[in-house]
Amino acid sequence: MAAFDYNAPADLFPARSKTGRRPVGYRRFGTAAEAIRFAVEQMPLEFLDGTILEVKSVRVDGAGIRNLYASVDYPLARISR
Repeated sequence: MAAFDYNAPADLFPARSKTGRRPVGYRRFGTAAEAIRFAVEQMPLEFLDGTILEVKSVRVDGAGIRNLYASVDYPLARISR
């Protein structure tokens, strides 16, 4: 992924479960880095695959969110999960 702006505001659209339930609803974050951290560290992992992160009209799926979190460019401290 070309130069991703971790400091841009971001919208997070969590996936629904098979029963239609969501662990959390739509959330707006001040930075994409905070949204990525929330998605990877706080949401139940089974919901990440269908989750969408939108930053500056660019949509990133669950695999992309994981890749952004694992990137050397990710600006926040990570926790092991």
